[in-house]
Amino acid sequence: MGAPVEHYPQLAYVDHLPSGSRLWSQHYLLFLEGVTAVFDGFTALDISAIGVEHNELRVIIGPNGAGKTTFCDIVTGKTEPATGQVYFDGENITEVSEAEIFLRGIGRKFQTPTVFDSLTTYQNMELALPGNQKVWPNLFAKERPEERDRIFDILKRVKLDDDAHTEARFLSHGQRQWLAISVLILSRPKLLLVDEPAAGLTDAETELTAELLLELKKEHTLIVIEHDMDFVRHLDARVTVLNEGKMMAEGSMADVQKDEAVIEAYLGR
Repeated sequence: MGAPVEHYPQLAYVDHLPSGSRLWSQHYLLFLEGVTAVFDGFTALDISAIGVEHNELRVIIGPNGAGKTTFCDIVTGKTEPATGQVYFDGENITEVSEAEIFLRGIGRKFQTPTVFDSLTTYQNMELALPGNQKVWPNLFAKERPEERDRIFDILKRVKLDDDAHTEARFLSHGQRQWLAISVLILSRPKLLLVDEPAAGLTDAETELTAELLLELKKEHTLIVIEHDMDFVRHLDARVTVLNEGKMMAEGSMADVQKDEAVIEAYLGR
């Protein structure tokens, strides 16, 4: 029999809440406490407490309008919460700017891969090297041997090393997804937010993407936003279900998909 599904607003992390313990950061890399987001009087997100452990791969699912994008916007500093606190890597980052949060180690891959079509795979990676901010000087600069080795190590992991000198516009959708993830990895983020990585992929690309995310878990903490339930099952990760801005349930995919409330609100649709 599987572990019980946790329902909210019960605080599953009460012993580790930042407001009640200085030891929370030993257990969690990211923690949101009492966070709400309100737009024109509408509450888009209302989370009592959620924590993501170091080197955990967490999946967040839910119907359209459940608050998944707002959750990511708050974690990355794009949106400031109306109430509550966001903690990352032992620090309160609630009022920290989006750019500073990125520099502290939170990277985000949007559903549509953000790559430069006119540049080669390698040039996209070269441009993303830490400290590279301006396009043209970097395209004509010589990278250090260790930087070149790191780029090719990452490209090899995602099977893009043979396409290093191919312009990004000629890559398949799946390859563009892997390139976008690789660009983020180059900055060595502690936390990766990955939005719908399986969307539009072939079966072979989907399988490789799942393998990539599981491998990245060894060095990074990951939060994956996904709709493809087969892909979620393949990840075999802890699942958080959002609905109407609130946390509805949390547990393994096997347990969550049997939960009546989750079925009615999301899976059964």
